[in-house]
This record gives sequence, C-alpha cells and structure tokens, in this order.
Amino acid sequence: MNSISQNVIKHKVGLLNLAAELGNVSRACKVMGFSRDTFYRYQSAVESGGVEALID
Repeated sequence: MNSISQNVIKHKVGLLNLAAELGNVSRACKVMGFSRDTFYRYQSAVESGGVEALID
C-alpha cells in the first residue's frame, strides 16, 4: 500500500472516529466537510470489508 492510499484511509477513518467521539454524525460531517451519505458509505464499507475497503 502506497503513502497516498494510507493518507486517504487515515482521512476516511478520521471521519468515522470523530463521529464516534462526538456521538454526532452530522456534526462530524460538517467539521470535516463530508456529507452524511459519504459517512454512511464509509461506515458500510468498513463493516463489510474492513479498513482496507476504504481504498478507492
């Protein structure tokens, strides 16, 4: 896995972690500039395929 892929994954996982920390998906998405739809796609990908599934 190259460094670009690692940075992308870190950013996506950061959104998931922030939402968990805040306990508020909407606020986490607003802070990080993502839509809620994107959050739920990332969450679904992690649940079905693990963190590796977040690679574009």
